[in-house]
Amino acid sequence: MGGGSTSVGALVPTVKSEPVNSSADAPPAQSTPELPPSEERAVDEFDKDVLCPICMQIIKDAFLTACGHSFCYTCIVTHLRNKSDCPCCSHFLTANQLYPNFLLSKLLMKTSARQIAKTASPLEQLRRALEQGCEASVKELESLLLLLAEKKSKMEQEEAETNLQILLGFLQYLKKKKLDELNEVLSDLQYIKEDIHAVERRRIEMYRRRDRYSTKMRMLVDEPASKTVWPSLIDKHGGSTVSRTATAQGLYVVSPGGSQNRKTDSKSPSCHLIPRKDSLGGSDNQNLNQSGLALARKRRVHAQFNELQDCYLQKRRHSATLSREQQEKNSHPSNREGYTEGLEDFQSVLSTFTRYSRLRVIAELRHGDLFHSANIVSSIEFDRDDQLFATAGVSRSIKIFEFSSVVNDPADVQCPVAEMSTRSKLSCLSWNKYTKNHIASSDYEGIVTVWDVATRQSVMEYEEHEKRAWSVDFSRMEPSMLVSGSDDCKVKIWCTKQEASVLNIDMKANICSVKYNPGSSIHVAVGSADHHIHYYDLRKISQPLFIFSGHRKAVSYVKFLSNNELASASTDSTLRLWDVKDNVPLRAFRGHTNEKNFVGLTVNSEYIACGSETNEVFAYHKAISKPSACHKFSSDVDESNEDANYFISAVCWKSDSPTMLTANSQGTIKVLVLAP
Repeated sequence: MGGGSTSVGALVPTVKSEPVNSSADAPPAQSTPELPPSEERAVDEFDKDVLCPICMQIIKDAFLTACGHSFCYTCIVTHLRNKSDCPCCSHFLTANQLYPNFLLSKLLMKTSARQIAKTASPLEQLRRALEQGCEASVKELESLLLLLAEKKSKMEQEEAETNLQILLGFLQYLKKKKLDELNEVLSDLQYIKEDIHAVERRRIEMYRRRDRYSTKMRMLVDEPASKTVWPSLIDKHGGSTVSRTATAQGLYVVSPGGSQNRKTDSKSPSCHLIPRKDSLGGSDNQNLNQSGLALARKRRVHAQFNELQDCYLQKRRHSATLSREQQEKNSHPSNREGYTEGLEDFQSVLSTFTRYSRLRVIAELRHGDLFHSANIVSSIEFDRDDQLFATAGVSRSIKIFEFSSVVNDPADVQCPVAEMSTRSKLSCLSWNKYTKNHIASSDYEGIVTVWDVATRQSVMEYEEHEKRAWSVDFSRMEPSMLVSGSDDCKVKIWCTKQEASVLNIDMKANICSVKYNPGSSIHVAVGSADHHIHYYDLRKISQPLFIFSGHRKAVSYVKFLSNNELASASTDSTLRLWDVKDNVPLRAFRGHTNEKNFVGLTVNSEYIACGSETNEVFAYHKAISKPSACHKFSSDVDESNEDANYFISAVCWKSDSPTMLTANSQGTIKVLVLAP
């Protein structure tokens, strides 16, 4: 079974006990160095003689028995209630044979007083002496009171100085902290001023470039040679249209009657700064639509202003740090027109985040069939070229659909172009990104199968997992390699050229998800039921390269946005983003509901999408922790029915496009697209 040891379940670590020091020269627990050895031994023996044989403490209220042994009165009376013998010699004894030992009690009281006086502090000794009526003159008492007053004044002075020192230290630390914050704010303000200047300069340059283009087009229209060209175009197209470019710029418009109108706003002295408006209603509507979209995008910015601010400052500070390091190394300076790398990055984030606000349905189909009442789609994946997509679930079959047919054909029922039946329910699919026709599947019996879609036959079948296999993934860098994870707490690496696993990783918890790093054939991320993500270097599997902690429940999915960015989903209703290069958490995403089901996870370079147990799909921008868009599936049955707890079960982006495939537990598959 893969050459690895069998896991015996989670083990509770135990704390090893401290070794016992058995050296002969160990120091005694209590010593009295001021006494000679002979006197010390005598004191120890005396102490042993005055211990009660029952409670092993110094005898209190000593009583003597008829057989000559002394005990605490309470101890011997309690003993005689149960037994009628002496605890020391077992001689018959009753309560009537007990007598007070006045001499021993007196000696013990004196010994106790001497020990207290010996161990008491000077102040305690003085207090006890005064309480016992020590004789002293008035002058001696006045001298003593003066000494005590001076001592009290000195202690109060020291305490006041200590309090002032603590207060001064606090104020100095607070000043330093606020100065650091002020310096950071001043630095941020300087960055903002520089970026405002750079953006305004770029915008003015864009206006000037557009005006130069407009002037060139007007000159082209006014040339005599062009006047013979435009009427021919008008006649050819029925006298109603001109070139799309000229109309879009508002330079040249042909009325239905053939008359021509030109804009006359070039007389404005500030035409190079103010965008021109068309005089026709159609162009006005277009401008109104554009202004409405711009207003909506501004509203989205204000709604997420705090997070966008943090994103901007983080990128800008990082860019400034890199710029300083480059200047120290005499490297090339910042980007053209004052645009720093941090500003470019944030502009990309801002434009992609504000571009979309909703998910729109462009196609829908039903996945179920007449022979299987269970319609849950566990996995949905695009092939290498995004031309085909495959679905799999509890219906024990893999169905291959042509994406263009699904989108272009409005029919609800689509026939798959290929279908492969399996023996068990399927949990996961993974297309080979090199061999277009190869797709791998994992099922509830622990079997990992590689299929050839063209022949609809299995190429390889691996049966080493002992329990349900939840996840399988092909390597992008090494197409013959794939990884799988199972409830048997094992991660296995397979090669399509071999019939057995080539590597086995034993873990202490169930494996819910596995994923190869897209830029490496030796790094694998593993999502586990132990609430952690384990990131392995396959060259050294004795321990993970990194362990990412943060989720509070099982990690159901792991997906790579890039070679360094890893997204994870958990049944704690959160998604998290990690940097696998620097081993740091980047962001947590909240908004969807996921407490017990596999609801799907998909990523592209900018967006993360997942399902929800509210039968909704949520899309997050990777820089913003709140959802950017969502879409709710409608149910075919009464939603008030408690049994109809439908949830999203699978999601998949179409590469880096805004298009996404989604499926729910009812068997409904929708093609969604991000829209403004």
